Amino acid sequence: MQKPYLVGHQEFAALYGVKPQMVAKWLTRGVLDSATAIVISGVRYWPLGFAARYGATTPRPKPVDVQAKERLIAQQGEGWEADLGEELPPIVGQREIVQLFRLPAQGNLSTAIAAGRFVDSDWKLSGSQLWLLDTVIEAGAALRKSAHTVPWEVDEAVAAALREGTYGGPGSRVLTRGPYARTVL
Repeated sequence: MQKPYLVGHQEFAALYGVKPQMVAKWLTRGVLDSATAIVISGVRYWPLGFAARYGATTPRPKPVDVQAKERLIAQQGEGWEADLGEELPPIVGQREIVQLFRLPAQGNLSTAIAAGRFVDSDWKLSGSQLWLLDTVIEAGAALRKSAHTVPWEVDEAVAAALREGTYGGPGSRVLTRGPYARTVL
């Protein structure tokens, strides 16, 4: 299955020759609507098609760096350019995978990834690994065969929620960061 091209904060910033913090400022100022992103493992990601045309939609138009866009496409391999989040297939990060397999701790998954027993990620964006849901589910059979203590059984309710876009578990909301993240209002 061909995967859609995606960008995280770092890649979005590279498209416009700015620092990743600028993308966060665009979100805070309301210049970039957070509803245009999908949230995976508590982090926002955008379809490349949307990110590449974003600059033309702002009050002060920003030209996209065509070479940066070409580099992103080359890094992600063969794929297609989606424009809207609803065009995307189900995509998961580590937080969703922990729920999908009902793992007792994130360490179980991290250990499998570090040992090379988990399937390679479909994307590496802004320092995070992401997978197509189908990639992860297909990898479950091999994981079950090699496992000693973790059953690696798919929770069908979580899989269905991820497919339908109704998943509300860990990783479904943006993680609050910064010095005021723990401040009680």
